[in-house]
Amino acid sequence: MFKSFFPNPKWFFSSLVLWFVFNVLLWNFAGGKEWGTLLGFAQGYADAELPIGVSRFWAPSFLWFYVWFFVATIIFALFWKWRSNNPWQAWSVWGSAFILFNIWFAVQVNVVVNAWYSPFYDLIQKMLSNGGGDVGLLYSGSMTFLYVAMVYVTIAVFNLFFVSHYVFRWRTAMNDYYTAHWEQLRHIEGASQRIQEDTMRFAKTTETLGVSFIQALMTLMAFLPVLFQLSVHVKSLPIVGEIPHALMWAAISWAVLGTVVLMLVGYKLPGLEFNNQRVEAAYRKELVYGEDHHERADPLTLKDLFSKVRLNYFRLYFHYAYFNMVRIWYMQLDNLYGLFVLFPSIAAGTITLGLMMQIGNVFSKVRESFQYLIESWPTIIELLSIYKRLKAFESVLDDK
Repeated sequence: MFKSFFPNPKWFFSSLVLWFVFNVLLWNFAGGKEWGTLLGFAQGYADAELPIGVSRFWAPSFLWFYVWFFVATIIFALFWKWRSNNPWQAWSVWGSAFILFNIWFAVQVNVVVNAWYSPFYDLIQKMLSNGGGDVGLLYSGSMTFLYVAMVYVTIAVFNLFFVSHYVFRWRTAMNDYYTAHWEQLRHIEGASQRIQEDTMRFAKTTETLGVSFIQALMTLMAFLPVLFQLSVHVKSLPIVGEIPHALMWAAISWAVLGTVVLMLVGYKLPGLEFNNQRVEAAYRKELVYGEDHHERADPLTLKDLFSKVRLNYFRLYFHYAYFNMVRIWYMQLDNLYGLFVLFPSIAAGTITLGLMMQIGNVFSKVRESFQYLIESWPTIIELLSIYKRLKAFESVLDDK
């Protein structure tokens, strides 16, 4: 699944995490973000207030980060070019780096939009309170948002196009690996389906979950400091009362509660999904044999095999019923939770409309990041079932 596409997967992913952490520490705590002065950027550019608009993306601090990221990627790619000769390295290393950069860029767009909330909605509140104002300011504020949105949409569409090719290259690598060992694998039940269908599903689902996880991590890194700063405006929570860093505690506790509950109610589903594919494969295989051999696929055999399919589906329906009930209820309550947390501050009149919109947006971003498992749990269940099938498939090649 992995070694066909990535060079020495175990060490590759370990080194990737270490290289990522090293660069984060170097950038944030060793003064790396200020080293751009060596390239001619003005002194103090790293701490300069960034513009709220599309021009932020070519501010000196952003330009220096682009250079940093590109150089770090070159070093990492050259190291693995030296350590491995995997034929798919151009896609697995450079392609992964490109996707990682696009995730970071999307998070930065969200940061710009969040910064835009406060002045724009404060302007609306001021005009409503003072009997009007200059309508040109409203048009100008709206265009600022549109310019940022245009950049985001363009990058997002191009990234989707690239990711489609990335996933298909991964499927191609797995397909080539399995078909090269077809003589050993052809006798396994459902072998054709696993090569034809599961390889694509595994690559696509893994990429989707991986991107979501990295995006959640980067969103936390970008928005947690903002939420920490905004917590000075919200000192009291409903029921709990006044506590330090109220917004931080409210976001983390709610997300942890939902994650634990969803994991408890959904722990049986991966095994049932895996078993579902087994009984479906057995039923399909008998039907395929029946097309060429009249002695196969007799009514009694088909009835017995289909009864196992029906039993497993009914068990799945039952377990998904209460799982979806808990999950959907949680997500519905989550829609109100961000506003609910702000009720005491709104009632006390300690925040403006713009500040309320900005806090609500930051709070939702942080909560969504912490709720990665909640949002992704059905997809994780699907991926685990695919992984189990392909792992059983590969165990033949490992003589297990």
